[in-house]
Amino acid sequence: MDPATTGPTFRDATEADIDTLVALIESAYRGDSSRTGWTTEADILEGQRSDPQGVLDVIKSADSRLLVVEQDGQVVACCQLEHRGDHAYFGMFAVSPAMQGAGLGKVIIAEAERSARETWGARAMHMTVISVRDDLIAWYERRGYRRTGEMSPFPYGDERFGIPQRDDLQFELLVKELD
Repeated sequence: MDPATTGPTFRDATEADIDTLVALIESAYRGDSSRTGWTTEADILEGQRSDPQGVLDVIKSADSRLLVVEQDGQVVACCQLEHRGDHAYFGMFAVSPAMQGAGLGKVIIAEAERSARETWGARAMHMTVISVRDDLIAWYERRGYRRTGEMSPFPYGDERFGIPQRDDLQFELLVKELD
């Protein structure tokens, strides 16, 4: 390992991070820049993936944490953890396209799970993934998440979540026991 390179560090987001985090999330999921990585949704959704108000809402929520991941002084990833009783919800997960495929995502999700157990005593982690994202769902399955078959509708007509390019989008609940 290069001695000049340090591992990732984690901290809670602040309002000063909002613009950086919106840009990171957009770069990981939308537009041509997202095609550099493998998490792109550019073929199924156009428009925005997040906005400053949505990020601020997560930062200010008493039941949420928005973790910022830095490496070598740069923000390279983020994820949301939300306390929901006996489980935590994992969302707003974004890794810089330039950093994807190098194992950083595995480190982040492991830290998120550890944090949810330690901070809230969460016994499970829940997340929702667009059901047509087979590659992404397979990645989560390799991390111990299981498909539940429980679907929720995609918010068609609400451009805060993007502009769908197909009419069969829905979210599937994935769950991992943390005990």
